[in-house]
Amino acid sequence: MDERMAELVLRAAELIPPGSVASYGDLAELVGTSPRHVGRIMAVHGSGVAWWRVTNHSGDFPPHLREEAAVHWAEEGITWKPNRLGCRISVYRTDLTELADAFETLPPLPESPEDPR
Repeated sequence: MDERMAELVLRAAELIPPGSVASYGDLAELVGTSPRHVGRIMAVHGSGVAWWRVTNHSGDFPPHLREEAAVHWAEEGITWKPNRLGCRISVYRTDLTELADAFETLPPLPESPEDPR
């Protein structure tokens, strides 16, 4: 897995404010990858960040994450849809312009020898 991309996704996830969510697609557009890649990065590396603020495009989580996410969402004031699959993303989606602006102000990642960009 591309460690540079993983770091970008995790940095973006950390910028989502408490009480808000962003979709895998929202983060993918921000960092320049695919929603599936964001989902994979979050699954493998996301335990150290506020992973419960990153959902699918409908605001839903996979079944194995819902119980743990419910604890975090209760603390942050995010309520579940009646179907208990996730939240209404139209209500809780973070301001994507503010997220992009915050992401742009982050210091650049250090250059890696194998990635001369």
